[in-house]
Amino acid sequence: MNERDTTAVPFPSSQDSNAAPGHAAEQPKHADHALAPSASPSGTKAAAEKKRPSRLSEDKRFKIFSGSANRPLTEEICKFLGVPVGETRLQRFSDGETHFQLLENVRGVDVFLVQPTCHPVDRNLVELLIMMDALRRASAGRITVVVPYYGYARQDRKDRPRVAITSKLVADLLTTAGANRALFVDLHAAQIQGFFNIPVDHLFASPVLVGYFRDMQLPNLTVVSPDAGGVERARFFAKKLEVPLAIVDKRRTDINVTEVMNVIGDVKGRTCLILDDIVDTAGTLVKTADALLAQGAEKVYACASHAVLSGPAIERIAASGLEELVVTNTIPLSEEAMKVGKIKVLSIAGLLGRAIESIHMETSVSTLFN
Repeated sequence: MNERDTTAVPFPSSQDSNAAPGHAAEQPKHADHALAPSASPSGTKAAAEKKRPSRLSEDKRFKIFSGSANRPLTEEICKFLGVPVGETRLQRFSDGETHFQLLENVRGVDVFLVQPTCHPVDRNLVELLIMMDALRRASAGRITVVVPYYGYARQDRKDRPRVAITSKLVADLLTTAGANRALFVDLHAAQIQGFFNIPVDHLFASPVLVGYFRDMQLPNLTVVSPDAGGVERARFFAKKLEVPLAIVDKRRTDINVTEVMNVIGDVKGRTCLILDDIVDTAGTLVKTADALLAQGAEKVYACASHAVLSGPAIERIAASGLEELVVTNTIPLSEEAMKVGKIKVLSIAGLLGRAIESIHMETSVSTLFN
């Protein structure tokens, strides 16, 4: 059984993966917190805010649960907010079927469920749907699905005949399974929010990334968008750093296959920072870095929100001309990726924690965009 498949209750060993669901693994030694009750839903908003506890750790009507895809991130978020991770039991039958059970009461509770739909994408997505169904059937007051990385986001339109729009399909699945609200980080396309008929909060990892590169004080810096689709994201980044912007003209010849055409903007003698939302096979990233160096760039750095790093990505990055690739922990890195010195991971637990707190307390989330 994959070591990442951990919940508040440890998984059974691989030898016991076909155990009956009724046989629970050893219970965690987390003491129940004495929490103050929150406001009644029927009260006015002003009265509710007066009754809300000043600390989330004192609020019985607030809980965070984690799937198995990125439990370390959930634990960081909970540590930031001062609350425990909700207790669950997650097991898999020998045929791979998922069994999930909540081990604490969630009736009327404002629940946040953290689960990126990263590799293995289909398994983590189905696991998320099963967890939401369990929460809905347990009468959770509100279910907010927190998806740091939204899988299937790249298939957001019919770019060729007879293809599926999986972004919309997954949105429908999440809503049908019981999500009342959704929280995402750096969607591949912002218009994916329109696929949902529930409130969506769309966060950006740029405050974390901008702070890191501002502290580095790289000389003669130019922010580079690896394609036309990422220009708006790169322009915002360049504006925050008060540096010029360059664009790489890219043509995609097939899935995960790109061809760099030319560089638009002056990069000769400058330090370049490539900005993208996803690094998958790293083909685009490495070719963009090569194109910039061929145009006379002194050094090339890169940053991205989501380190998918599939296929030959790790080998390509290690052998590339990149000085450093900075990513966030929306997706957990593999052991192989963590051994690559060029890859640095920044945490967005604080960003997500503040967003979760704002949603629960019904305060503005837009302040987190600055």
